[in-house]
Amino acid sequence: MAFTEEVGIDLGTANVLVYIKGKGVVLEEPSVVAVDEETDEILAVGQEAKEMLGRTPANIIALRPLRDGVISDYDVTERMLKYFIRKTVGKGRFFKPRIMVCVPSGVTEVEKRAVREAAAQAGGKDVFLMEEPLAAAIGADLDVSRPEGIFVVDIGGGTSDVAVISLGGIVASTSLKVAGDRMDEAIVKFMRKKNRLYIGERMAEKLKKEIGTAWKRDEELTAVCSGRDLVTGLPREVTVTSTDMLEALEEPLHAICEAIHSVLEKTPPELAADISNSGIIVTGGGALLYGIDERIRNRTGINVKIAENPMNCVAVGTGRALENIDVLQKSALNRRRKFK
Repeated sequence: MAFTEEVGIDLGTANVLVYIKGKGVVLEEPSVVAVDEETDEILAVGQEAKEMLGRTPANIIALRPLRDGVISDYDVTERMLKYFIRKTVGKGRFFKPRIMVCVPSGVTEVEKRAVREAAAQAGGKDVFLMEEPLAAAIGADLDVSRPEGIFVVDIGGGTSDVAVISLGGIVASTSLKVAGDRMDEAIVKFMRKKNRLYIGERMAEKLKKEIGTAWKRDEELTAVCSGRDLVTGLPREVTVTSTDMLEALEEPLHAICEAIHSVLEKTPPELAADISNSGIIVTGGGALLYGIDERIRNRTGINVKIAENPMNCVAVGTGRALENIDVLQKSALNRRRKFK
């Protein structure tokens, strides 16, 4: 075994997944940190911190240091990464790990540098960056090195990345800041408008997971939603249906479908022919939304497949790319090292 551990990190807006060579995905935790504002001490990270969201006293803030796929709080992100790396690799190691971190395909140079520096400060020996759609395709067991068009839609928490991949690189892509978080916001907005009920982020996410839908269900589902009545200011419960959720999620789903359509328009005709045969692959947490495949199929007329384990695709692909970094020399992976 090599002395240097090889670690792939899917640094997501909603969740952080860590993949270690030879072990697979060893950690999956929410990207949430609880900080004591008075002492600047980190009180909890991950799932424990997520349970504090919206429930903390004045001196404690539970925050998400990544927004829309990029770092919004550099210091907290660095500390969070350090915690997750130590938890998975162990601390006090003589040999620092080689780290591959995923970034959205539309990331700027400044954002790239922030991610690279945060990973290096958190304990990485060599830090590489990789585009999320490319990692998602590798994690979904697709051969990205062949001269054939692969169409990937990665719907995460902060961003949806849409890309056409061929010969180990991205041919056409777009990254939009409409994904899981915007769906939650749309549900909060819908509940305010329709039921005069103010609900929190966590309740919105719960509704999305339980009865959220992107296409009309054969069987109507219902869930109880609790929040604060905007008229009386008192706690109240209402019953919400999956049809309500379809209406609530219309705007973000429409934006994602339009992004897919725009990338298809930019795709060279030879690759477009490959895609119409092989179909569209959907990865990320958004792939778990009921009917998302039917919704995209209806908009594009192309067959849509949900990846086998959509949540883990990016993390697995990141780790595999690190294992085969010599094979992917032609892709953007190798060129990224020049930015150091």
